[in-house]
Amino acid sequence: MHPGLDTGPMEIIGRINRCAALLQQAEDAPLRRAGLSRPEFDLLGALRRTGYELTPGELARETFSSGAAVTKRLKQLTERGLVERRGDTRDRRVVHLRLTDAGRDLVDGILPVQLAYETAVLSGIDGPEQGELAALLGELLSQLEGRLGVLRA
Repeated sequence: MHPGLDTGPMEIIGRINRCAALLQQAEDAPLRRAGLSRPEFDLLGALRRTGYELTPGELARETFSSGAAVTKRLKQLTERGLVERRGDTRDRRVVHLRLTDAGRDLVDGILPVQLAYETAVLSGIDGPEQGELAALLGELLSQLEGRLGVLRA
């Protein structure tokens, strides 16, 4: 077709897309059994990890999600009694979010199971290589987040 073109970038993007598709197909089995999606678990995990209340904007930054997506997920998690909202005493427009006892128990119960699942998924890659892969994907993620809007134009 085009013998002079370097197809290396297509191989990388293709592999990333295929990995993402396979991981999504598996749907994080432990999370699915708990009735959670990965993005919902990420929100709960961020609240648990920080150990204090966060605003929806802070949660969006913590989880690399859009504000609209966080709002939708928070509505579901609040309805399930896993997250509670508290209005700010000084600014009524600001909402603070925290885990309920049920939310904390769910995260604490599922985290070891989810970590064991993810460890099994990555078991074919040595520890140091996992670190390298995480660092490289982190670099790619930051570059994409900064440039994708420009590249789409």
